[in-house]
Amino acid sequence: MIRFYFHPTPNPAKVALFLEEAELAYELFPVDTSKGEQHQASFRAINPNGKVPAIVDTEGPTGKEVRVFDSTAILLYLSEKTGKFLGPVVDRPELLSWLLFLASGLGPFSGQAVHFQHSAPEALDYAINRYRREAERHYQVLNDHLKGRSYILGDTYTIADMSAWGWLDRASRVLKGADDPFALYPNLKRFFDNVDTRPAVARARNVGKDHVFKRVNDEETKRALFPSNYPLIA
Repeated sequence: MIRFYFHPTPNPAKVALFLEEAELAYELFPVDTSKGEQHQASFRAINPNGKVPAIVDTEGPTGKEVRVFDSTAILLYLSEKTGKFLGPVVDRPELLSWLLFLASGLGPFSGQAVHFQHSAPEALDYAINRYRREAERHYQVLNDHLKGRSYILGDTYTIADMSAWGWLDRASRVLKGADDPFALYPNLKRFFDNVDTRPAVARARNVGKDHVFKRVNDEETKRALFPSNYPLIA
């Protein structure tokens, strides 16, 4: 059984999609990051970094319980355990390259673009321009690569596509103000639509819907989400 620690944000969404695609049995553990539940000692024992997603596999490789945190690590772990969505062995270097591109590039720059356009206490033109333009550059890199390809590895649907879907699903927030965030990226739009129409995506979108997460962006939320902005005062 997989214990899945979840909040309805892009990185947990990737893992939700894998669990639904692979039809794995899992138990959902909501973590309300706006309330600071990710900082509780019980959760830090699972992810010392205090972020979602995280999983605990009660039937790990040696038969013992194991923890895995970070969405890319979880996708790799589950795909290797199940033998699903890894693609051909010959394409493993390509798969790893794109996974790291998404984990270190498209995801973080998209997240920072969202932060400075939607959450920062004041509009900082340099920061907005920096992260928005880098997010757009990553979109273009992926758009160029996807020309003539159905998926990132060609014709094979893999965890790289699930990883990309998680953040591309928030394109309207990343590229704030764009009527169609994919208008300049036709290959990316085709790819996203390709993934988004999969039956497992609809199921993944419903994960956690029966739990009421905090939606108010008040002082408690800001301190919970961005604790490094609030250093302790001696």
